[in-house]
Amino acid sequence: MNSEKSTQLLSPADHFSVLLSPTPRGARLARLLATDWMRTRALPHRIAEAAEHLVAELAANAATHGRLPGRDFRLALLARDATLRIEVTDTRGDNLPRRRPPAPDAESGRGLLLVEALADRWGVKLGPVPRKTVWAELDLPNA
Repeated sequence: MNSEKSTQLLSPADHFSVLLSPTPRGARLARLLATDWMRTRALPHRIAEAAEHLVAELAANAATHGRLPGRDFRLALLARDATLRIEVTDTRGDNLPRRRPPAPDAESGRGLLLVEALADRWGVKLGPVPRKTVWAELDLPNA
């Protein structure tokens, strides 16, 4: 009998994806799941903290502005090469995010300013209809 044994270790998954309800509870769960996934990848604290804030903001936007009854939003995290990419996809491709200066006494409206400040890059990708994906990327330090 000839059998080979492999000593190669399997690396953690380079991506994570989940469908969540477009509610405040779904947005909170997105942040908690992202935090747990990043912990398993042992990302540097600075990157993980920025990513947690980005996930929280993008998921809250999907639950607030991208909500359609009966349709979930998707959170995806992808670590490849030297980049962590956060994607939040909802079914309101007709409602694109726009950065607007908030009124000084406004209690909301600063989310995209936060995304712009924390992310190395961010943007919006349309499709397939009726979806849109808002994404943000963080550069990972060289290993």
